[in-house]
Amino acid sequence: CPTMSQKKYNKEFKQTVVELYRSGTPVNQLASEYGVSEVTIYKWIKLHSPIEGTGELTAAEIAAIQKENLRLKQEVDILKKAMTIFAKK
Repeated sequence: CPTMSQKKYNKEFKQTVVELYRSGTPVNQLASEYGVSEVTIYKWIKLHSPIEGTGELTAAEIAAIQKENLRLKQEVDILKKAMTIFAKK
């Protein structure tokens, strides 16, 4: 069974398609013009649209903030462990 290959689209392309949608271009027209499924375009619209009550943050921005927060927490944990090791010496 052959595996389906997924196309990768860069952030700028996705945002352009979303902006075209916001300016009035129907999703079905965008899908046929750019060779992207309608489902995918709807996902991009949701991902790049501000979420109410967040001060205009999009789902993509919130995910990036959460990822950075996790990385920083891990760094702090590593530094705390290192401090404990060096304090014993």
